[in-house]
Amino acid sequence: MEISSLKSVRLIHFFLLTSFVVMFIWSAYKPYQLGTWFLEVTPIVLGTIIIIYTYNKFRLTTPVYLLLCLGAIIVLIGGHYTYGKVPLFNWLRDSFHLGRNYYDRFGHFVGGFVWALTLREILLRTSPFRKGKLLITIVLGLVLGVSALYELVEWCVALMLGGGAEAFLGLQGDIWDTHWDMSLALAGAIVCLLSLSSTHNRFLVNEIGIK
Repeated sequence: MEISSLKSVRLIHFFLLTSFVVMFIWSAYKPYQLGTWFLEVTPIVLGTIIIIYTYNKFRLTTPVYLLLCLGAIIVLIGGHYTYGKVPLFNWLRDSFHLGRNYYDRFGHFVGGFVWALTLREILLRTSPFRKGKLLITIVLGLVLGVSALYELVEWCVALMLGGGAEAFLGLQGDIWDTHWDMSLALAGAIVCLLSLSSTHNRFLVNEIGIK
């Protein structure tokens, strides 16, 4: 990659990081429940530290960083209000007479989207897997695995906190909430691979040099 192009790419990445920091500061200011905010945001903070630490050693493509930033912002918003009380989705619930606030479902769909492209890139760059049906199958399986792992972590936290974990779990009275979360993560991954694979391939060539 040319030096001028590299500088432009780094500038975009710095803008994404700055956007995350601004949203993090907003999210941390008087959240609805501090304990729930801490539980929701901690994985995002740890992930950001890893991304910054590995940036020069294993720089990801811009679309992946963009999705990671978007996914992080969605978590920061959910952590600030708690997922069941995000104002816009409360308005949608009331305006369209929906049965619940669907922000958490939206978040899991986007999460599947984010993980799909991130895992696709990591596999293409570090494993023998090449573009094709097998790669798609592996990515979808891994996204489901990540989603299931998150649900298991939520379950463990709920066992430790008892009734105090209600806002963190965000069930909103739905006994099938866990199943919906994993299904929507899978749906998001499928939509991501169908819609962004070609674009991702171009960025892999232009920014990383992988054909």
